[in-house]
Amino acid sequence: MHKNEADIRRILQAHGDALYRTAFLLLGNQADVQDALQEVLLRFFEKAPAFSTAEHERAWLLRVAANCCMDCLRFRKKHTCVDLSLLQECLAAPEQQSHIEELYALPAKWKSVLILHYFEGYSVAEIAQIMKLSESAVKKRLQRGREALKLAITETEPKNSLERRFS
Repeated sequence: MHKNEADIRRILQAHGDALYRTAFLLLGNQADVQDALQEVLLRFFEKAPAFSTAEHERAWLLRVAANCCMDCLRFRKKHTCVDLSLLQECLAAPEQQSHIEELYALPAKWKSVLILHYFEGYSVAEIAQIMKLSESAVKKRLQRGREALKLAITETEPKNSLERRFS
């Protein structure tokens, strides 16, 4: 059976609250819930069988929603990410808060050593052990990371604020 836009509207009208509730309870994150529900609707549109009853349809949709949520949770577990707004609240100094985007724009190899050294307080030797690098490699990455961060900050700040800062 070919699905159309009216079928999607009907599904949302009849089962939208249950699907949303299920996804939100499993994921607890509005953005992930929206992604999961969008995937549920795509799977309904592409792969839904012919349903014998409305309860069969509801059960299928809830099972697909749960599976999509579990896929999302598995992805989250393998691909962790940091919410910059939450991180900015944790940082004490205002100058750290204003430059967090520049830090996170750096390549991972520089960013990781900068974070371990400046935010977590690890020494060069400890970072070398954690990252399985030589101490000279860690020092070089710190140097290049600082240079790249300084360049990124000077490009984003207005000229007069730099003059005030260094005068």
